[in-house]
Amino acid sequence: VLATGGGSVLAAENRSRLAERGRVVYLRASIPQLLERTSHNRNRPLLAKGDPEQTLADLLEQRDPLYREIADFCVDTDGRTVADVAAEIRRRLSADVPTE
Repeated sequence: VLATGGGSVLAAENRSRLAERGRVVYLRASIPQLLERTSHNRNRPLLAKGDPEQTLADLLEQRDPLYREIADFCVDTDGRTVADVAAEIRRRLSADVPTE
């Protein structure tokens, strides 16, 4: 499992490497959910100034199509537990594994 930084998909070379080296699962969250998750984290320089909600909206508009471009599948995480999201990922990965 490799958890990339949000901006890692901005470089075409990074997207190519991610897509060719393994399965890519895009864990997608809404702007309100992202605001909730990042509101207590002071190590978010892009969100430290201005309007964090607008910044997240701008970042999502730029990055979402790039994540979708390389993702084998997307999982919406809003309102879900970590266990539920992990179970969906396992199920979807298992469904794609060819049997002998």
